[in-house]
This record gives sequence, structure tokens and C-alpha cells, in this order.
Amino acid sequence: MRLGLEDYELDEEDAAVLSGVRELTADEIPDAALPVLAVVGRPNVGKSTLVNRVLGRREAVVQDTPGVTRDRVRYRADWAGRPFILVDTGGWEHDARGLNARVADQAEVAVSLADAVIFVVDATVGPTATDEKVVQVLRRSGKPVLLVANKVDSPRDEADAATLWSLGLGEPYPVSALHGRGSGDMLDAAMLLLPEVSAVGGVPMGGPNRVALVGKPNVGKSSLLNSIIGHERVVVDDVAGTTRDPVDELVQINGKPWVLVDTAGIRRRVNQTQGADFYASLRTQAAIEKAEVAVVLIDASQTITEQDIRVIQEVIDAGRALVVAYNKWDLMDEDRRPFLEREIEQGLVQIPWAPRVNVSAKTRWHVDRIGKHLDSALDGWETRVPTGRLNAFLGELTAATPHPVRSGKQPRILFGTQADTRPPRFVLFATGFLEAGYRRFIERRLREEFGFVGTPIEISVRVREKRKR
Repeated sequence: MRLGLEDYELDEEDAAVLSGVRELTADEIPDAALPVLAVVGRPNVGKSTLVNRVLGRREAVVQDTPGVTRDRVRYRADWAGRPFILVDTGGWEHDARGLNARVADQAEVAVSLADAVIFVVDATVGPTATDEKVVQVLRRSGKPVLLVANKVDSPRDEADAATLWSLGLGEPYPVSALHGRGSGDMLDAAMLLLPEVSAVGGVPMGGPNRVALVGKPNVGKSSLLNSIIGHERVVVDDVAGTTRDPVDELVQINGKPWVLVDTAGIRRRVNQTQGADFYASLRTQAAIEKAEVAVVLIDASQTITEQDIRVIQEVIDAGRALVVAYNKWDLMDEDRRPFLEREIEQGLVQIPWAPRVNVSAKTRWHVDRIGKHLDSALDGWETRVPTGRLNAFLGELTAATPHPVRSGKQPRILFGTQADTRPPRFVLFATGFLEAGYRRFIERRLREEFGFVGTPIEISVRVREKRKR
């Protein structure tokens, strides 16, 4: 199949993909692996304008009115060939009430989930009481902070920036987010603060594999951890939401060391939770990002809910290996079993590839079987298919079941390669766009042929045209 590619337009990146020797681009590196830089400050100091300046495009909504940005918004950015995640936040007010208080909460969470922080202050106004309150929070966080004096539009305005030394965060970097003045020096300094790999997200390299126990509240995550360990490591109660902070524990399962992480139950959408539950949900998401395998617990004695499906989707979106454990099997009766099977067929039809294990954390029934499913899911997550074998498979597949003809044209797959593992990611070169249904068909056949048990698969398509004669 590769010989036919010579007739098509290919760029340097395509050649790198085909050779298999290349670095991932900023678009391909998973978010969890990239260092995170949060932009914070009080309302209307130009945070979103600065974000747009760094991105080089008008991505964040900007208006000359305080409070336009409310949620934490993540963007992929790049400076001097180095990719990172840039987080825009809402205005931070220490005495806010109502909606503004929730906006301030989001900004504080952004700091806790960042590797470094850009603190933006309006140089034309100078340091305010709110700025000083923000500085106190930043110091408590222990994160490296870069102080930026915005709205310094000309050299004569730099004297205004000098007043910000009083905040005690070191030298302020004078910039004009609107005109771009000084933004390069600011980004050079910011890159020195960021680690190569994020310390707040991503899978730590080396050591035992990490397993996150996740699910909605009161499905038995803490009970399962205690059952595997053999003693009461974490507090267990019938009241939902007993666990708030992730709890790590090094355990032996079938003679192999694992780090099990007990997490808080994911109640509903994070932006609808409040108080401690809000922060607990965010910490659970971070625990998923740092794990290699996630065990999603479902209460087998109750009807599978949309909440259960949402938790599974969070794991898939994070690109982590997946094992589904149906807990509280001791509470199952014969009348409930056919209903459960029907619910699985209807609600979890998209994940037939995920290993399934029925357990009872309370009685330790079949708890010892979790280990083999963790191994198989991790193996699938790290599986790599040789390029020659992959293209032989694609050739047979497209010959037997070609893509449907659309508008008189029939896209054809020219070549395929596996660009990455953890999770497996495939790049297909084609003569036209491949429909989502056909990509799902390819994914299903890939699983039938090569396994990929317990792992999501990503398939991207690069459309290439023939060279002009």
C-alpha cells in the first residue's frame, strides 16, 4: 500500500509519521502530559486578551466589561516549539458573592491544578486590596508565579509597572496584551517556570502502575480498597460522599505491586456541584488523569444510571485503560439479573471491549479476579501493531468492505500506521474523508484482529490529494 503514496502530496510531518521516528506534535500530545500555565487576576485586567495574544488568535471571548470569562477554559498553546496548556480564568474577587463567588472558586482551582501561574495586574491602576488577597492565596499554593503588569502600552508607562514590586512577587514583566509589547520576554520567563512534564496531570513514569477506583457515590470504592488490602485503610460508611480526597495505597495483587487510588464519588456534572463536593470531583478527575487503569464500579443491585455512563465516558475521554466492576453482587437476586443484562446491553453497548468482573467488596467474593483484568487492560493499552501487519489487514478489510460511495466519490485508504500507544492511536492516509460509521467499523475489526482489550482506540484520518502533473 505504501508504494501508492508516492503519487500523493505529503509534507514533512507525514514523512515523520510514516517513518515512525518523530516527536508528537502539540495537537497529538495528550493534555495530561503537557505542563499547565494558569492566567489569573482580578476582573478586567486583560487576562483573556493576554491569552489570545499567547495563542496568536482570537479564541477567548474579550469585552470591555468585567466578568465576561466565568469558567476555567483550557487551550493548547506553543511557544518556541514547546507545547503547553494555557488556562484562562474568570476574575478573582476575594469578597465575591453568588455567581461571582463560583467564578473565584474556579480561579482558585485553576491554581491548584496548574504547574505555574501568570498573575496579571493592571499597571494603570496599580496594586489593589484584591491583588494583595490574591497574592496571599498564590503564596499558600506554593506554585511558581510570574507577575505581569498589563496595559503598559508605551515606554513611558513602564514607571507604572514599577509600583507592583510592592506585591512581593519579584520583578513585574511589563506587557501590552492588546498590542503584543513585551509578550515574548514574558513567555520566555514563563517557560523557565514550567516543568517538562506536568506534575499535576499525566501518568508518572516508573514504579508500580496506578489504578483509580472511580464511580458515583456509595458504590463501594472504599470498601473494595479495604477488601483488597485486608484491613480498614479508609473510612467506610453508608452515607454517600464519605471519601473527599484521593487516597493512595501500595498493594499486592496476584504477586504484582499496584498503587490503588480511592477517589470521591462523581456526583453530577462538576459545574453543578458545590463546596467540598465540587473540589472532590475535580480531584477525582485529576486522579483519573494520573492513573494508567481506571476501575469503574457500578452498583449491580441498582439500575444503571446516566451517572454511571458519564463516569465511564470520563475515563474514555482521558484515554485510560478501563475495567468495569459490578459491585454488591451479594445483594443481587435472580429476578434482578436479567434486568441487569438488559441494562448493560442498552447502556454500555459502546464498550464491549472493557473487561467485566462481578465482585462483592463486603464479602470479598471474586475480588481476587480483578488482578487479571487489570493486567489484560494494561496490555491492551500498551499494544503496538507492526506497520506491515496493519497494512496487510487494512488491505484485506477495504477489499472486502470498501467505503460507501458518496456524491459519486469513494474514499480509499492509502496507508495506515500506529502513531502511539497508551492509548493506541492510528493514523490513516486516505483520498477522502472517512465517515464516522466506517471509522467505527475499522475500530471494531481492529479489536477483532489484534485484541486491544480494555483500552479506547483513537483513529485519525489525513486526507491527501494526488500530486499535480
